[in-house]
Amino acid sequence: MPREWRNWSGSIRCTPRDVLTPADESEVVELVRRARDSGTTLRPVGSGHSSSPLVRTDGWLVSVDRLAGVLAHDAERRRATVGAGTRLEDLGEGLFDAGLAMENLGDVDYQTIAGATATGTHGTGPRFGNLSTQIAEVRLVTGTGEVLDISAQQHPELLPAARLSLGALGIVTRLTLDVQPHFEVVRRTWCAPVEWTLEHREELQQRHRNLDFYWYPRSNLTQVRALDDRRDPPEPSWTGPIRELESGPLHHKLPQDRDLRFEEIEYMLPSEAFEECFAEVRRRVLDRHRVAVAWRLLVRTIAADDIYLSNANDRATTTIACLHNVGLPHDEYFADMESIFRDFGGRPHWGKKHSLTAKELRGLYPDWDTFADIRRRLDPDGVLLTPDLARLLEEDR
Repeated sequence: MPREWRNWSGSIRCTPRDVLTPADESEVVELVRRARDSGTTLRPVGSGHSSSPLVRTDGWLVSVDRLAGVLAHDAERRRATVGAGTRLEDLGEGLFDAGLAMENLGDVDYQTIAGATATGTHGTGPRFGNLSTQIAEVRLVTGTGEVLDISAQQHPELLPAARLSLGALGIVTRLTLDVQPHFEVVRRTWCAPVEWTLEHREELQQRHRNLDFYWYPRSNLTQVRALDDRRDPPEPSWTGPIRELESGPLHHKLPQDRDLRFEEIEYMLPSEAFEECFAEVRRRVLDRHRVAVAWRLLVRTIAADDIYLSNANDRATTTIACLHNVGLPHDEYFADMESIFRDFGGRPHWGKKHSLTAKELRGLYPDWDTFADIRRRLDPDGVLLTPDLARLLEEDR
């Protein structure tokens, strides 16, 4: 009897024909070939943290949970090869044991590395790209059942597509990452008026390794979070009370516990548009939504990259995320915020709530058509293309 599948927040649900958990790559190849021969759609799934319907299907869900672990590492070359289903928490521990570390991380560590990179998960810091930029090689099973190794040396023309693919090119079985020697960081947090934070924002971003802030509309305060190398942390410019947490590895100090479930919309803006956009967001929230907005808004930064479907493709990026408790009405609030983000050239986070389809998305990405051609080449029969994914990626031209 088919069972209902639901994502982390419970907002995305489907009843797949089956949930399959291949133990190795050969089983993945067999599943893809069976799906192609039978006309069945399949979608790879990681932890289910995404709140957009990227994996929703009535076909087969293919979990990569058993394709996990740090498979190889090379400290001299600063490379590590990991299974696609490795959770970020476990990846951090495995790299730590090898004296290595990820360059940057996001707030969540229960995602799989394949799911996190496929959706453009990011941390913060103007010198750091999203997690996909740390990928050096991708091994995947295409929609035809072919196993491809993609890197700067093998099929290099596919690498900018495969690093962030929404699971549309095939099922990733392993990734080789650029990593760093182990290092430790110290986290400091403080609360300051939003006006102070906005005035000092650019200085703070340059001063600290990682810097983001939450704005609390009901108090008009911000919580600023700064993360720095433990060996030489800069002095904060804030003169009020500062909370300093015990130092430790990045994967212990950056991710946050998430016991309370929430919905989220996040847009990536050209950094030069942030100031004007955030001013309009503040005005609209205070005028229309302050009573209903129980959660905070989060601001982060991402370095530009050249990945085809990256939200930071070809531009330095500042992000604004609106969070809202699960179970509370959010449609009107999110739609109002989305209209502002779009006015300022924003691109939606692939793994979070948004309303855009291929018709609107195509004009936001300079390499959109190149990705589309590669997708059709690697999955010519649409084995991985659900109706939800088609709405995102296929425009009737």
